[in-house]
Amino acid sequence: MRAWVVERPGPIADGPLRRAEREVPEPGPGELLVRVLACGVCRTDLHVAEGDLPVHLPGVTPGHEIVGEVAAAGPGCRRVPGDRVGVAWLRGTCGACRHCRRGAENLCPHSVYTGWDAHGGYAEYALAVDAYAYTLPAEIDDVRAAPLLCAGIIGYRALRRAEVPPGGRLGIWGFGGSAHLAAQIAIAQGAEVHVFTRGAAARELAASLGAAWTGGPFDAGPAPLDSGIVFAPAGDLVPAALERLGRGGTLAIAGIHLSDVPALDYERHLFQERQVRSVTANTRNDGEEFLGLAARLGVAVTTRTYDLDGADRALADLEAGRFAGAAVLVP
Repeated sequence: MRAWVVERPGPIADGPLRRAEREVPEPGPGELLVRVLACGVCRTDLHVAEGDLPVHLPGVTPGHEIVGEVAAAGPGCRRVPGDRVGVAWLRGTCGACRHCRRGAENLCPHSVYTGWDAHGGYAEYALAVDAYAYTLPAEIDDVRAAPLLCAGIIGYRALRRAEVPPGGRLGIWGFGGSAHLAAQIAIAQGAEVHVFTRGAAARELAASLGAAWTGGPFDAGPAPLDSGIVFAPAGDLVPAALERLGRGGTLAIAGIHLSDVPALDYERHLFQERQVRSVTANTRNDGEEFLGLAARLGVAVTTRTYDLDGADRALADLEAGRFAGAAVLVP
């Protein structure tokens, strides 16, 4: 089968990905062999390829927003060949630690991840753990469903972590695959969304989706915010976002990787009970809730498609901000 592997992590311009031919794997107990129908291109894939995230599996195949059809099922699976499934970032947890026992499996110290600890969806086939795969809403097609499986789920968790009060103002920094989905959920729930992002196309997309205001990442904005989410992996946005929060505001940082945060000034950035929260992966409950909401609300997914052979170009375009919304590989 065709697949991409991270041969030597480094800048995307230096070509850390290479094409490879691999044997189609056999599913073990509790595993599904999934024929990939679509795979989203996530910024986390870029972090894996460039080495921002440490190597867990040498020569890993990235990709963790997989929509596929079950081609074979190992012993103990509830899905059967022909079923349509979604395969996301969280691949498995121990189920026994104190975090798992209290429903916070996203904090499991033994958790493993698709496209980092195990080969992912930049390939024609991938293995998935049946218990961590999602049943996808029938009304959402393969290409639109793919970005929902990480960009959507993580954006939803970030939105929950930001604790937007009813009718409150939410600021969003960066407006790519995850942000454009979270913004729609926030607006549907009654929030007034202000978008701070550098790209003109991204600002246009935000306005078309119902954002009340758009501007640059360091613009003042029209009013103090109740909540904020930083989606861009740039630490220098954190003090800027905190400074734009009003009293009691909450800032959530959505990414798995963030460049260094500059020194904070207590009076300007944290006083008046402003707070900062990180977001770490997601639980399966997050995913199920979000996928149901996305189907019910008719969330619009803005995509650019690439053939599987164009995976390296898709990551380069993502890094350069050459498209709005989310990229999707279609084998």
